[in-house]
Amino acid sequence: MADIQKFFDYIAEGNKTKGEFITLGAAMLEGETITNAFVNIPLKTLNRHGLIAGATGTGKTKTLQVLAENLSEKGIPVLLMDMKGDLSGIAEPSPGHPKIDERHEKIGIPFEAKKFPVEILSLSKQNGVRLRATVSEFGPVLLSRILDVSETQAGIISVLFKYCDDNKLPLLDLKDFKKVLQYATNEGKKELTEEYGRISSSSTGAILRKVVALEQQGGDLFFGEKSFDTDDLLRIDENGMGYINIVRLTDIQDRPQLFSTFMLSLLAEIYSTFPEQGDSGRPELVIFIDEAHLIFNEASKALLNQIESIVKLIRSKGVGLYFVTQNPTDVPDAVLSQLGLKIQHALRAFTAKDRKAIKLTAENYPISDYYDTAQILTKLGIGEALVTALNEKGIPTPLAATMLRAPMSRMDVLEDDELKDLLDASELIPKYNQEIDRESAYELLNKKIDIAEQEEVREKARKETEAIERRDSSQRGSSRRTTTRRKSTRMNPFVKVLTSATVIRGVLGILGKMMK
Repeated sequence: MADIQKFFDYIAEGNKTKGEFITLGAAMLEGETITNAFVNIPLKTLNRHGLIAGATGTGKTKTLQVLAENLSEKGIPVLLMDMKGDLSGIAEPSPGHPKIDERHEKIGIPFEAKKFPVEILSLSKQNGVRLRATVSEFGPVLLSRILDVSETQAGIISVLFKYCDDNKLPLLDLKDFKKVLQYATNEGKKELTEEYGRISSSSTGAILRKVVALEQQGGDLFFGEKSFDTDDLLRIDENGMGYINIVRLTDIQDRPQLFSTFMLSLLAEIYSTFPEQGDSGRPELVIFIDEAHLIFNEASKALLNQIESIVKLIRSKGVGLYFVTQNPTDVPDAVLSQLGLKIQHALRAFTAKDRKAIKLTAENYPISDYYDTAQILTKLGIGEALVTALNEKGIPTPLAATMLRAPMSRMDVLEDDELKDLLDASELIPKYNQEIDRESAYELLNKKIDIAEQEEVREKARKETEAIERRDSSQRGSSRRTTTRRKSTRMNPFVKVLTSATVIRGVLGILGKMMK
């Protein structure tokens, strides 16, 4: 075995910290655990984001659980994306096990079973606090990126949001936005063209089709009221422990667009509402995104750019993002380069492609005198990982193969009755699970269309009445002129007599001249 003292010094170099820290476990050398050679992570750098990667069954979810528990114990709230539905057990203490005792004896850390304050959240109709956001809060830019529309179509979406703002038409759910699209294409086309320029009906039709696709993935459940207040993620219980907020996502694994919509909305809302943190020495909130490839695999280029921007900026708000996935290559390079803590579980080399992936993965970690990174990646056991973090100066710590401590809470799901008790005790469910459908763009535009149609009917009736009156008036005038003409052709009897006498005199005069 290599020189143990030098190895202790090597590990100690990575453990230098003046502030608070989390202990993940003990370092390993040549397959043996070195008791008391602890691997510590400074709280100060946990807002610098991180990665938990490894093949299926190597312990990623339990590592996530360990981090969440230790953060909660330090009074730091956590948000977990639970794709597999196996994290609710954090609300109950571990029942213990001889293997857990054996592991902790090797590490040199006493094991303590403990439960943690948990809030269950839901994006769908599953039991839990309903997570929603209005279309207006989402905004035209994020909506355009989620829908993956063209630049021209994105401009139309911005115009429609402006029209709704100008005319006090609240955009709360997808039903509202669909109604505005239909209105801009039909009844309101003239109005919008005069005020904002021509809007192509083919473009609005294309946008509408993409909205319908999002709706079919469950977007109609996410968009609406009451909007979730991100401050409710920052709760601390009466014992000073941070709440672990678990979003149940087991029923939306096949709907990546909805998951991406939720994540982007949440991160954007946190960034816009949380104050600048500065150098506080600890994060305000840590978010773990399990099955992170679901965000990146289906994301458009515009959406990826938005995610990359938020990852770079959100740490200034004291928020750490941790991506949990099978391989670091699942995460775009621009995001991967922003991740300070990397916990790499075992990878399996079953094919030539796997071996190439392992070699590429090894290049993401610091070079070590004690480890052949590519080789050790295939030899790590369950609950073991390569760990590198950032020290308090922001410098990557030496790479350490680590035997991770076991979770203090239950490594299993809650029973139905336990889940019911947890939900019944929730302070947030009464706040957010009310069905609200107040008057918004859909109802207001329908009223506007009804009023316009009624006005059109009245105007048509008025014009018809005026036409009838003009026709009657014309007919009466024609009748009067006919009567006058008739009257003018009849001679006054006196005039007739005079006329006749004149004619007779004329005839007699002519005859008299002829007789002479």
